[in-house]
Amino acid sequence: MRLKDKVALITGGSRGLGQAMAERFANEGAKVVALDLGELSYSHDNVEFMPLNVTNTLECELVFKKVVEKYGRIDVLVNNAGITQDSLTRKMSDDQWNKVIDVNLKGVFNLTRYVGPFMAEQGSGSIINISSVVGVYGNIGQANYAATKAGVLGLTMSWAKEFAMKGAQVRVNAIAPGYTLTDILKTVPQELLDKFAAQTMLKRLGQPHEIADVALFLASDESSYLTGQTLQVDGGMRL
Repeated sequence: MRLKDKVALITGGSRGLGQAMAERFANEGAKVVALDLGELSYSHDNVEFMPLNVTNTLECELVFKKVVEKYGRIDVLVNNAGITQDSLTRKMSDDQWNKVIDVNLKGVFNLTRYVGPFMAEQGSGSIINISSVVGVYGNIGQANYAATKAGVLGLTMSWAKEFAMKGAQVRVNAIAPGYTLTDILKTVPQELLDKFAAQTMLKRLGQPHEIADVALFLASDESSYLTGQTLQVDGGMRL
């Protein structure tokens, strides 16, 4: 019960990595509020769903206030919501660029702008930003996605300094997953999946629970002296 009595918010919490983290946290004793546009694709006694569009600043403020009013505290925030709109740069439309920026970067800022300062006043908390190895290495056809995930790393380091500057034990870290078998990859041809796996030292793709385990470590007191860091959970990926 490493998260006993803690309150955790997870954006993009209805499926994929968000679901894996929500269930993992809940099994460790946390009260989890899963935030997403769509209803949960699973059920758990310790997971509550609240609808949220992370691109909407007012919605983020209202959800933040609702959680604080109901639980009185927020111990963990996982900024996980994200989308892709892939295209080569010469073909990328304004809409493709703007949608990815809005969700993956502005969406991370929108909720943290309320939760981060609240944690600073509360005196403690853990913020976990889900980036990507694409934000570290870049990738052809994903300039918009890479820009947002690299931006998330900059936010992570900035917030690690800002929210702890008055002595609060607020930690901010990022996870940069490699290719992980969520629903998105299930549509990718097997020959490409084999190629992705071959690019790792472990010669396989990641599983959602392996990302969730790292998130649990960052959310728990076991990582109490770790902040401003990016953990690449990619099986030793080589590009």
